[in-house]
Amino acid sequence: MSNSQEIFSLDFFKLESAGGIILMLAAVLALIFANTPLQTYYALILDTPVAIRIGAFEIAKPLLLWINDGLMAVFFFLVGLELKRELLEGELADRRNIILPGIGAIGGMAVPAAIYTFFNLGDHTAMAGWAIPAATDIAFALGVLMLLGSRVPTSIKIFLTSLAIFDDIGAILIIAVFYTAKISLSALILVACCIPLLLLFNRRRVESKSLYIMVGVVMWVAMLKSGVHATLAGVILALFIPMQSKVDPRQSPLKEMEHDLHSVVAFWILPIFAFANAGITLTGIGIEQLLHNVPVGIALGLFVGKQIGVFGFCWLAIRIGLTQLPRGISWSSLYGTAALCGIGFTMSLFIGSLAFEETDINLIFDERLGIILGSLASGLVGYLVLRRSLPASANQSH
Repeated sequence: MSNSQEIFSLDFFKLESAGGIILMLAAVLALIFANTPLQTYYALILDTPVAIRIGAFEIAKPLLLWINDGLMAVFFFLVGLELKRELLEGELADRRNIILPGIGAIGGMAVPAAIYTFFNLGDHTAMAGWAIPAATDIAFALGVLMLLGSRVPTSIKIFLTSLAIFDDIGAILIIAVFYTAKISLSALILVACCIPLLLLFNRRRVESKSLYIMVGVVMWVAMLKSGVHATLAGVILALFIPMQSKVDPRQSPLKEMEHDLHSVVAFWILPIFAFANAGITLTGIGIEQLLHNVPVGIALGLFVGKQIGVFGFCWLAIRIGLTQLPRGISWSSLYGTAALCGIGFTMSLFIGSLAFEETDINLIFDERLGIILGSLASGLVGYLVLRRSLPASANQSH
């Protein structure tokens, strides 16, 4: 690789939009694999059985579920680290900064879920996917936002990021409460036993990453066997990582872990997840499949529901005096940002896999079709509205 190519690569991966761009490429690659003669190899890779056995203890899953249950636990660990940092000393530490995005997030989850329910009420099987359009993919949304460059004010970035954090909290609660299999009490007891140990590490500000990872792996396995979704182990583990070093208060084990994981998650874990889950076979899809209530409910939930929910709830909160429109954000740019929240891609695919992966109803419809169509439409409209409403001037981030 030449020096110019090396400089280009470094500059590319420094772009905030790089994560979203790579996600998009991974999704396109999955579609290519799923709709060409490569489909055989695509299915073969994802169905490859992977097993870990120690004596009578065994975890045996196809590669797809190792990605969804294992790699995504690392993603949720990073989400937990970001949540803790934001709540302790980030934008969410100031209560004034959390009212508007918090209200927007509530609307952005409630209205899409209501739209999906409207189309699928009465179909017990389809109703398992009610939470799919409630999610926002912050990597993709920020990626689209960053394509607008310096014209985007910092206040919009803060609003979108804060809203996505609340959205992640909502998604975590939804997964914990609604997407659990048959509960194993003995496995949950083992999970509960890990928490006091992590608390002890935290109180003594133990900084050994290996100790936290060791307990985290045990907790992940126990969570996997408990019936509660295993990715939640990542969130729980993150809450106990010390914010400040005991030896040097200027150092932060949490921030160091977050920094170390960010590139791994953005450039490897999420693209691998997207590649494994976005491979829709378009052969044979007709009007009946396209207009099935599930894809329609998801697509409209993301595209229409997010815009109405986020913008409508924010508008109402400002009008009744609960909060005010942040400096640098106009009504039109708020609407464009609300549209970007309809990009559900990664989180929607993840919740969709929890809702439908163990059934055969994908023979009737494919929820991923609704996710991709709704996300694409939301990203396009959000980009066009923001491009029109934001002045094409130098950085306004003051």
